[in-house]
Amino acid sequence: MTLKRVLVLLGALVWSVAVTAVAEDFATAKEAEAMVVKAVAAIKVNKAKTLEEITNKDSKWVVGDLYPVVYDLQGKVLAHGQNAKQVGKDLLELKDPDGKLFVKERVELANSKGKFWQDYKFTDPVTKKILPKQMYCEKLDAMVVCAGIYKR
Repeated sequence: MTLKRVLVLLGALVWSVAVTAVAEDFATAKEAEAMVVKAVAAIKVNKAKTLEEITNKDSKWVVGDLYPVVYDLQGKVLAHGQNAKQVGKDLLELKDPDGKLFVKERVELANSKGKFWQDYKFTDPVTKKILPKQMYCEKLDAMVVCAGIYKR
């Protein structure tokens, strides 16, 4: 086998491992749904503690690019697993890069459906790139509890 062939094969192997490692950083739809179910259950037990843990990026709430976000039904952030600066802010008029009012839509879907998946675009915390995102959400009392996956 020539050196050139060995280098090509080695390069292909390294690329394959890198792609697999990056893919493993992306959460699945099943994991997002499980995260929301877990967050809803924890909020029912101790709302204040759970919202604080989510915002403080407790390791049980942030896994790779998966994290919960909790809003009230007016679009105010109650907890955010990636950006504590958003807590307390009214994001009802926040738009994604395509101009979609995704928080407003999320609140409307919570009121009309209770449990749902929503599509929009957002910055992935792992790659730091704007990617298509799907958010799974469940309404709990006067809140919307969500966790989302990035589409590659």
